[in-house]
Order: sequence, then C-alpha cells, then structure tokens
Amino acid sequence: MRIWVPRPEPGASRTARRLEAGGHSALVAPVLHVVPTGAPPPAGPFDGVILTSGNAVAALAEAGFSDWPVFAVGARTAERARRAGLTRIVCAEGDAGDLARLVAASLPPGRALLHAAGEDRKAEPGASLAAAGYRVAAWTAYAARPAPALPEAVAHALLDREGEPLRAVLHFSRRSAGIAADLCREAGLAGAFRALAHYCLSPDVEAGLVEFGLAAHFVAARPSEESLLAGLPAPD
Repeated sequence: MRIWVPRPEPGASRTARRLEAGGHSALVAPVLHVVPTGAPPPAGPFDGVILTSGNAVAALAEAGFSDWPVFAVGARTAERARRAGLTRIVCAEGDAGDLARLVAASLPPGRALLHAAGEDRKAEPGASLAAAGYRVAAWTAYAARPAPALPEAVAHALLDREGEPLRAVLHFSRRSAGIAADLCREAGLAGAFRALAHYCLSPDVEAGLVEFGLAAHFVAARPSEESLLAGLPAPD
C-alpha cells in the first residue's frame, strides 16, 4: 500500500524507512517545515527543562543547556536529545500528561521549569504543572511553517498520474492534518483526499480531521509511531 507521510523532516524520512521495511511504499511530502526562531531563552535559573518535541533539541544544545535535567516525552525525543549532547535526560512514554506526572515525581512543587517548545505549542504539560505549583516559563525555540501549496508529487498521486496509487495518509499532528486537508481542498483534490484511509497518532490529531468532516480510519491506542504503524494492514 502506498502511504503519504506529510510530517516534517527528519521524522518523515525515518517513518518512510519503517514503512518500506514493513512492505509498504512511502510518499514523503511534508506539509510543514521546521525552522528555528532564533529567540533567546528566558532568563533563569531553572531546575529543569521540559522537552515535548525533538524539534527543540538543537536550540537547547546551542543555548548551553546540556547539563540541565531534561524531562522528555517519548523515546525518540530522548534519543535525539542524547545525540545532541544533552546528558541528564529522564523520559516519559505516552503524552503530555505522563510527562507532567514524571516531573511531579522527580521535583517538588515550587521549582522553576523551562518548556522548550514550538510556536504553536499546546497548553499541556505547562498548565497542569503550573496548577500543581511549578513555575513554568515557555521558550518558543522553533516554528513549523506550512507549505505554500500541495506538493506536486501528492497531487499527481491523488490523480493516479504516477505509478502506484495513493491509498492512505499518516497524520502525526492536529495541525499537519488540517494543513494537508486545506492544501488538498485548495488544489481541487478534496474528494481524493477524503477517499484516503486516514491513520491518526491520537484522538487530538483525529480532531483536526473532524473539523473538515472527515473520519479517521484508525486512531493509535498510544501516541507513538509504533502504535500508529501497528494499525496498518499487512502489505499486499
């Protein structure tokens, strides 16, 4: 089965390799592109850093936070942080709620935390930690910019103009799901996009499709790539 991977790099190529190893065909065509903001971090000191995305790792390393305790969500994010030279990493599997619980089990309330995040960050885990008595400062370390138009390779695949037809799409974030839907609609391919099997990383990601009147074919039980790919059918 040929599957569109619209997530940003470097994750898109990694996912494509896993799809191909599993017998599927991948079309890598991101609809978001990650760029650093260049914004300086807030003045500290801090007792720890919250890392909810690997996209903030480079900015953290460049800012000199390599010796600070880092609370990361997901093994992929934690491994990316280690490769960048961050050494004191504690990893929570699952979602932002699991990360907030990990912080609470590791540090007493009242401690100061820096959340290195993206421009379109969610309220969690910062909101839960603030309510529990932690002081959380947000740092917009990167931004994800939408593609100006639907990638040409996707348009051709949706129109069955090149090789194997496109059958499915993997959605890793609510925002990218919405952008993919928007770009297909602007290209006059809303119907073809709607006909794809939509695989979502979480219920929150699925909500990005519901706003466009689309139903997910599959929603991962846990917000991990492993859980998402486990929902794919066996290759033909």
